[in-house]
Amino acid sequence: MRITLFTGSRAALSPQLDSAIAKRPATASLWCGATGLEGDEQADPRHHGGPERALHHYPADHYAFWRSWQQSLGLADPATPWLPGAFGENLSCTGLTEEGVHIGDLFRLGEALVQVSQPRSPCFKLNLRFGYPDFSLMMQLSGRCGWLLRVVEEGAVAPDAELTLIDRTSTLSVKRCADILFNQALVEADLCLLAEHPTLSPNWRHHASQWLERGKAADWRHRLLGPQGLSG
Repeated sequence: MRITLFTGSRAALSPQLDSAIAKRPATASLWCGATGLEGDEQADPRHHGGPERALHHYPADHYAFWRSWQQSLGLADPATPWLPGAFGENLSCTGLTEEGVHIGDLFRLGEALVQVSQPRSPCFKLNLRFGYPDFSLMMQLSGRCGWLLRVVEEGAVAPDAELTLIDRTSTLSVKRCADILFNQALVEADLCLLAEHPTLSPNWRHHASQWLERGKAADWRHRLLGPQGLSG
């Protein structure tokens, strides 16, 4: 499948907050290294970027859904138009969604080899990006979160490179993985599946282990709703 490649730089998202969520289409081939694309920035390296979150893929198929969702609720146009790149993704294409992509899937991306490491965890910056309070929560509940990838082999990637599935060893889809942690009650067998999954990111395995140990879900309020008093 042919992708569109996006990168972005740190900029003000609100008077109190910088972000690199605003991505623009690449116009030339970029080097894809262990921590992502050449020139792509992250304003919050604690929660974004790094080897396990080097790239973000968001399905272009979902933009029609979000446009319909907005119109069906009679909401004003979003602060950022429903166009690929709006969700801060580095890669976008049609035909791949969370149901059909699995944790650990290996893809050839141009000269690089990349692997699905975890679902994307929506955060409050999406609320500011689109201008809808609690949008990140709606995104999480819908399962239309996209996914993150690690770079197994570095290489150059053209703006319209082909993304080709090379190997699949897991039956755990991105959608099911996200639902286990975000959208269902405690199911010990499912959480064990995540905690022991060899190609799921260490951070997600840790979240699953913590839920098993504590017997209750994590508190997602800060991630989804943001610091108290933050404004757009």
